Amino acid sequence: MPKVLLSAFPMIDPETYREVLADAVDEPVEIEVAELGSTERLVEAASGADAVVTDINTPVTEAALDALDLRVVVRSAVGVDNIDVAAAAERGVTVTRVPDYCTDEVATHSVSLLFACLRSLKPYDDSVAAGDWSWEAGTPVRRVSASTIGLLSFGPIARRAAEQLSGFGADLVAHDPFVDADKMADYGVEKVAFEALFDRADHVGVYAPLTDATRGIVDADALARLSEDSVVVNVSRGPVVDADALLDALEGGQIKAAGLDVLAEEPPEDDPLVGRDDTVVTPHAAWYSEEAKDDLNRSGANDVAAVLNGETPDGRVDPDADWL
Repeated sequence: MPKVLLSAFPMIDPETYREVLADAVDEPVEIEVAELGSTERLVEAASGADAVVTDINTPVTEAALDALDLRVVVRSAVGVDNIDVAAAAERGVTVTRVPDYCTDEVATHSVSLLFACLRSLKPYDDSVAAGDWSWEAGTPVRRVSASTIGLLSFGPIARRAAEQLSGFGADLVAHDPFVDADKMADYGVEKVAFEALFDRADHVGVYAPLTDATRGIVDADALARLSEDSVVVNVSRGPVVDADALLDALEGGQIKAAGLDVLAEEPPEDDPLVGRDDTVVTPHAAWYSEEAKDDLNRSGANDVAAVLNGETPDGRVDPDADWL
């Protein structure tokens, strides 16, 4: 009987996996749920498992893959930065992800964070709650239609954000070495070099996956190219933005504000970026809607079923993909 181990993570719904696997796999499937969060817990809990459905906090390392006899690792999210995809491929282990389940949600959340910061909603709300009633509490606010918004990476989420932003009259530029200029132009976006993105943009949305190449890519030099009215939004992964550099830019008045759905450490412990007047921080919630949660689990479960049935899953990660 095949065994599937699910991480006891709020995003992962065991009932959906039971329903889908019961319908899609001819033989009975044993499903177990365990608290993970570390490689050691993974190795202990996944002994004898054919499939693991893991979370953002559990590293699936080369050593873990050697200790287990897996057929598939499902990353219950868009990114696979906590999984050694190359090592898995060398051992014949399929890695899957769910790339499209929350495209609209994350794009919408990123635009929401941008406008919350740009329009000074947090300072205004705090001011009113304190008994004041003054438009000056959020100054300065700049006109959106007179601005340029930069998108770092131009995958499906950034493309959806570009569609949403197109109605506000701002100029849009993007940097992504894996997307050509014609594709960006289809969305009314101009392709630019990395440095040019920060030179030209008044505000920047970060959508890049976390890889060796992107870790810390939004650093002090990049932030120094922005203006004191600039907003930085990150809905990708916390480490793509250098947290120390971002804090310095905020404290030094180099930029106006930051909207963050992701942090270097999650959940945060005494993170100085949390609780500031010039930051809006949400708890890695950009992915969430009830519809997205259902899509996430059904897609992951269908990928498990495909592997157990000897088929290629829709969410398979190509270990030779350029973006990895």
